[in-house]
Amino acid sequence: MSKILYFGGQKSGKSKLSEIKAIELSSSSKPYYIATYDNSYGDSNMDERISKHIMQRKDSFIDIEQTKNLHSVLEKNETYLIDCMSMWLLNNINLSQEELLKEIELLSNIDANIVFVLNDVSSGVIPLDSLSRDYVDKSGVIGQKLASICDEVYEVKLGLPIKLKG
Repeated sequence: MSKILYFGGQKSGKSKLSEIKAIELSSSSKPYYIATYDNSYGDSNMDERISKHIMQRKDSFIDIEQTKNLHSVLEKNETYLIDCMSMWLLNNINLSQEELLKEIELLSNIDANIVFVLNDVSSGVIPLDSLSRDYVDKSGVIGQKLASICDEVYEVKLGLPIKLKG
């Protein structure tokens, strides 16, 4: 069973590439798509983005909406695409860094194929407000932890996967 990470900027192509990889890994059955976005914000732009993602993956996945406690919906010997860990972090921003890392550790111990998607938010300036700084800092730590547990790591730019590990 494999753990794979795709990370990159907004609209870099990471979701499309991660979907292809999850389908390849699942070979004999449909993979699960873990959608982490909490749709309670009333953001019509995000609703449109989500609709495009749903159309993109069509009937290739079994969808599960899970905004927290990701490990609770994963079973061994299955294939999962978690899109995305950045939204999962947003949903769990009030947890400590240690609690977030513990969840990643729980995921790493599940004997399943897991394809993670993470936005690269750490290439800009240091945010002015403390909540944004906390998010960027935790995202960087989460990214490092994911990279350490994954067999393969890809940075995605302009729709192209650049293999960093594996």
